[in-house]
Amino acid sequence: MTTGRTSAAPRPSAGALRLVEASTPAPATIDISVYVRQMTAHCPYLAPSLQQGLTTWTVYRAHGEPVAVEAELFHAGVQAAEWLRPLLIRPHGGLRCENIVLLGEVPGAGHRDLLAWPHWVLKNLYGPVGIMFGKFHAGEEETTRAGDRIPAAPVSFLPVRAAVRRRDPRFLTATPDLAAALAVADDDGRDLLEHVPDQWKEIRTWAKRFFPPVKPSPVSPNSLANPSPRAS
Repeated sequence: MTTGRTSAAPRPSAGALRLVEASTPAPATIDISVYVRQMTAHCPYLAPSLQQGLTTWTVYRAHGEPVAVEAELFHAGVQAAEWLRPLLIRPHGGLRCENIVLLGEVPGAGHRDLLAWPHWVLKNLYGPVGIMFGKFHAGEEETTRAGDRIPAAPVSFLPVRAAVRRRDPRFLTATPDLAAALAVADDDGRDLLEHVPDQWKEIRTWAKRFFPPVKPSPVSPNSLANPSPRAS
C-alpha cells in the first residue's frame, strides 16, 4: 500500500478497510450512546463536545491481511488528522474529536495487534503539531492514572483530537521525548509526511526510531528486550 501525502484527497474506501459510515456524531451501525455518556465522567471536554456535535465517528470494516489493514488504518488516521488540523484553530476547535472505528475479524490478528502500529506511528507523527491519538480495544476495561475504572469500549477505535498541552504529557510517561514535544506543540502547517517513506512496511521500520531506550533486564543485564508499540 502506498500512502498519499498530507495534501492527498480523502479516499471513501480502500481494499483492506471498507468504509461503513463517514464522520457522523450519531452512527447507526454501532451502539456507542451508553458508553459515550459513561465516558463523560472521565473526560471534562467530552460533554461540551457532544452538546455541539463535535465528536464524530467514522466506521470501517476490515477485509484483508493484517499488514494491509494496518496500512489502511494508518492512512485513515492521516486523513482524520489532516481534516482536523485547520479546524482546531477555529472557535471550539479544541472540542473536536474524530474517532476511527474498526469492525470485523482478521485471521491471525486481533484488534489490539491491528491498532498497535498505526497508533504508534500516528501519535509520534502528529504529537509535535498538537494532535493526540489514543486507542481503545473492544471489551477491555482500563483504569485511569488515579486508579478509577474506565468502562469497556463496545468497539475498537482510535480517537483523534486536539492535544491538551497541560494534561496530555502526563499520559506519555513511557515516551518522554514525545511528552516534551507535545507540551510545546505548535502547528506551523508543515507537511508531516515529507520525509516519511511511502510503503507501510518501510514506515514501520522508520517509526522504530521513536522507541524509548531499552532498559537492561533486571534478570540479565546484558540482554535486550524487543521494543514493541503494543503497550504504548
